[in-house]
Amino acid sequence: MKLSGLEIFKYLPGAKKAAHTNCKECGCPTCMAFAIKLAQKQITHDRCKYMSEELKNLCLKNLKAPQKTVKIDGLKIGGENVLYRHEKKFINKTVFAVVVDCKAPDFKEKLKRIKNFEINRVNEKMKVDLVILKNAEKYELKNLCDETVYIEEKDFLKLSLKRIEDNNFKKTVDKLVTTRKKAIIERDERYCDPVYVYFKSTADKYNLCARAGYYLCKYANMLVFEDFDESLFATLMTLRQNIYTDPQKPLQVEAKIYEFNNPDENSLVFMTTNFALTFFAVANELENLKIPSYLVVTPAGGMSVLTAFSAEKFTSKMVAKTLKKFDLANKVKTRKIIIPGLLAPMKNELEKALPEFEIIVGTIEAYSIGEFVKKII
Repeated sequence: MKLSGLEIFKYLPGAKKAAHTNCKECGCPTCMAFAIKLAQKQITHDRCKYMSEELKNLCLKNLKAPQKTVKIDGLKIGGENVLYRHEKKFINKTVFAVVVDCKAPDFKEKLKRIKNFEINRVNEKMKVDLVILKNAEKYELKNLCDETVYIEEKDFLKLSLKRIEDNNFKKTVDKLVTTRKKAIIERDERYCDPVYVYFKSTADKYNLCARAGYYLCKYANMLVFEDFDESLFATLMTLRQNIYTDPQKPLQVEAKIYEFNNPDENSLVFMTTNFALTFFAVANELENLKIPSYLVVTPAGGMSVLTAFSAEKFTSKMVAKTLKKFDLANKVKTRKIIIPGLLAPMKNELEKALPEFEIIVGTIEAYSIGEFVKKII
């Protein structure tokens, strides 16, 4: 179980009003202060000389990693210590693996497709994590050196991993949830091995994607597929990327002026915040326009446009300071800046702060930029 400060305090002298209550020998002013620090792992349990054996055992049990981490050539599986991402963060991404039977007539073609598969999203390159080679000889592995990890099936089966066959959706979900709760909440060592779900070959890719997506959320450490389908993996990788971002660390890009399609001093100028998802949505549209343009990305703590505006992270003073820092006035002859549609209420304020520029209110959604540009050029 995860011990809270209050649960720890119940075992200490201060709660029982016993001898050595609030003795300060641990370096804390009270037993309650010690309990809170111990719960937050800011202090070790051995600092209290008067702790009961029961509490010592609970602390030692609580120190154990709730789930093992299994490593395959640097690839990490498992090692999670929370049930929900907002509690802290998830640690190791759910691994996507494909089984390749080297006796199958099309196995070389399948390996080639896996090796060539790659998607780039929000500044992250994603490929298949693991290939499990069935009926493979040692020499087969020599020519498979890329970012994907390869392992022979006989070696894979020796790993400390728990396998769940995807035969019944409800039963699979129950097993995944029970296993994670037993490991995280109860610290039950019988459930500490990472878990993977095995998917047999199927023609129903939509159903497969739905099931795999659910298991990704609750709580598979690895998904192993007999089939390889590029659209399936692209979908699951996108979902995984969203789940395994750190909720305490906003996705953001560098604040600077980005160039698209070889812009010059007469090119269009757009503006947005440094929130990664917003940036890449806008950047993709500008790249596809085939029209030279600049994109001024302002520092906003990784917040989206509306959030930054509401939190006063996107202000006219900040924009003026940013443009001066980037020396935009001397970089372009263009005296028009296109701002996101959600910032329409700031138009007059921005024009007062930037008297040499005309502020144009653009679109709310990035996908509308193309049509919008046709109207202003």
